[in-house]
Amino acid sequence: MSKKSGGKKRAGPTPDLKDLEFPAEELKAIVDRARSGPITEAEAAKLQAIISTFELLKAELKSKGTSIERLKRMIFGASTEKTRAVLGEATAAAGESTAAGNKGAASNGEKRPGHGRNGAAAYTGASKVTVAHESLHHGDDCPGCSGKVYMMKEPGRLVRVKAVAPLQATVYECDKLRCNLCNEIYTAAAPSGIGTEKYDASASAMVEMLRYGTGLPFNRIEKLQAGLGVPLPTSTQWDLVREDVETVLPLHEEMIRQAAQVPLLHNDDTTMKILKLTPEQRVAALGEAGADRTGVFTSGIVAVDPEHKIALFFTGARHAGENLTEVLKRRAAELPPPIQMCDGLSRNMADDFETLLSECILHARRKYVDVAESFPEEVGFVLETLRAVYKTDAAAREQQLSPKLRLQLHKKESGPLMEALEKWMQEQFAERKVEPNSGLGEAILYMQRHWEGLTAFLRIEGAPLDNNLCERALKKAILHRRNSLYYKTPNGARAGDIFMTLIYTAELNGVSPFDYLVALLRHPRQIAANPLDWMPWNYRAAVAALTRASVPPA
Repeated sequence: MSKKSGGKKRAGPTPDLKDLEFPAEELKAIVDRARSGPITEAEAAKLQAIISTFELLKAELKSKGTSIERLKRMIFGASTEKTRAVLGEATAAAGESTAAGNKGAASNGEKRPGHGRNGAAAYTGASKVTVAHESLHHGDDCPGCSGKVYMMKEPGRLVRVKAVAPLQATVYECDKLRCNLCNEIYTAAAPSGIGTEKYDASASAMVEMLRYGTGLPFNRIEKLQAGLGVPLPTSTQWDLVREDVETVLPLHEEMIRQAAQVPLLHNDDTTMKILKLTPEQRVAALGEAGADRTGVFTSGIVAVDPEHKIALFFTGARHAGENLTEVLKRRAAELPPPIQMCDGLSRNMADDFETLLSECILHARRKYVDVAESFPEEVGFVLETLRAVYKTDAAAREQQLSPKLRLQLHKKESGPLMEALEKWMQEQFAERKVEPNSGLGEAILYMQRHWEGLTAFLRIEGAPLDNNLCERALKKAILHRRNSLYYKTPNGARAGDIFMTLIYTAELNGVSPFDYLVALLRHPRQIAANPLDWMPWNYRAAVAALTRASVPPA
């Protein structure tokens, strides 16, 4: 299948209304300054964003498919796109996997039982204290009868939670003595095991978790630590991050190399901002042909093989497809083309490499959701069809079917459904039931243009239905953008990409990202020598081997 069956090229990024937060007072102040002199580039960019938003809203208001509900979703975001919510169903078949990929509803449609609180087993990072019974031991006589008591396998558990600073400090006050005759000073030796560095690897790992795992800017971490009595200046935080980047860089390169070899790659991007991205740096990334481009993006690439997942992040002037091309340059020549899952945008395509294109059904579905109010019956047919397809896919997951058996199941159950949907779309235009330039017509035309990619799961073993896996990964970058707003330099963006890659890849593979970072930062020489041993699914074995090697034989 050709990878060039992607969607139309766009002239430029559409403003995301949900991310525009410009107080009226700030805009009025910019206008006042413009009356008396030139305004800054940042202020001009804000005004341009407002103008672009106004133009977008005008175009939407003129569109035949626009409704109040659609505008509300554009501005405030959709609360849910479940079929039952879109179609207003009072009762829907419970337990079905909807096209939005939501899971977890109870089989009878009611809320799952439980109070939502965490049991003691969930506190895997808590320290444990064994409390012996005050009077009884295993084998003692029972105080209430003539029997014997025995130790139960499961103890009674109590959880008590206290607050501490994210980074804690210990001050060692070493005695100093001076001779009153010769003035020689004698200082107590530091306790053994405290190391020579002021900042432990766990301190660096915590800064990186807060900054790149939760999106907290350095100045907010500084204020938090100052309020807790353990000061940590922003400059110190960056020094720790910058030093650690060099430690984990060989591992990051190995992750890219490993990701290039897998059979399935998801990719997409989201907008980002780098304040000091020079024209020369753009040309270095894009070549002379890209000198006029102005956008900055964070691309997410999630590589999936049967055993592991790797999430890669790249921030800069390149689009998702261009970053995917850079990854695929490391792919072994003897391997077959990978499956590529993305939406229909042409900028997601890796033009220099052949891929088996599988396009996201949810992007096509969303276009129908947008016009559900105006065309409830037609949209209902499409959403119910796709819901049945997702139900089949959920059944394949529950039965843990191999890619080959999953494909056979989809051909048997989803194939007729998709054929009926294709025929229905053709009839809408052939019988003049729908105007091509209406909202529903545009949704149908989009699905028809991308039909080959949208139905790849009926022809290619292992082709997914949607790009949700990559969308979830990009939430890391979106969280950073909303909390920290921007990167200052490309070097800062590179540090963010590396640590987001390590943190989210660890999460995807069921590994504690904090523990993983601590282990990495404590073994820089071993990582440089053999980075493959320090992938998230290998690092525990590497740490255990080093521990055994350091223990002298009995």
